Amino acid sequence: MINSAPAFSSFRRVRAAAVLALLGGFGSLGMASAVAAPAAAVVAVQPARVADLVLLDRGFDAGLRQGMVCRVSRGSEEVAEILMVEVRPACSAALIVSLAPRRAVRAGDVASVKLIKT
Repeated sequence: MINSAPAFSSFRRVRAAAVLALLGGFGSLGMASAVAAPAAAVVAVQPARVADLVLLDRGFDAGLRQGMVCRVSRGSEEVAEILMVEVRPACSAALIVSLAPRRAVRAGDVASVKLIKT
């Protein structure tokens, strides 16, 4: 029987080093939570037969990616959740996943990536 403990331990060290490198090193662990989530302004809402399409003024270059779920808000009020379906360098489009009661997405609303808090 082969002892795999040294290989597993080595893997854990490499993975820990990679995580620290992504966070910016040993001295800046507290700064990792200060990074803002990508956000974009709603330019227009295009009605369609099956689902309305939300057009945003930012895209891939701002950190948005296809498949991301974003919250749409107006001031401090959450209006909707959208799913990014088309992302180009400077603009993007999303489908409305859920909508607050008696609310509608309008031009000028702000969409920000929904983050999972741990």
